[in-house]
Amino acid sequence: MSQISKDLINECRQKLLQSKADLLNRVKEARHDLNNDDRGGDEADQTVRVLAEAEFLTLHERLRTQLMEIESALARIENGSFGVCEETEEIIEPERLRAIPWTRLSIEGAEIRESITKRYARGG
Repeated sequence: MSQISKDLINECRQKLLQSKADLLNRVKEARHDLNNDDRGGDEADQTVRVLAEAEFLTLHERLRTQLMEIESALARIENGSFGVCEETEEIIEPERLRAIPWTRLSIEGAEIRESITKRYARGG
């Protein structure tokens, strides 16, 4: 099995750290926007606020999941397992790592996992 170049690992680390910073800023901005809404108003205003809170929670959960993936990728860089497909145990394609540095799967591994998921979703 070939190794991933140090340059590619450093490039991915920088992208991961930038993505992490961007996500944290998005969470902070969304929280700020939600907290600055007026709390008064009629029933329609209160309904709009409840919908905004639900939207914030959905966004927050999605960003939290993404943040966990980024943190996991950074941990894999530290422990030396970064860039190895969890499904095939082969090196993940450099182009894929550049595009999705937090990925855990090669293209082949993603296809395998997707076919397994579909099989179980159909019930057999």
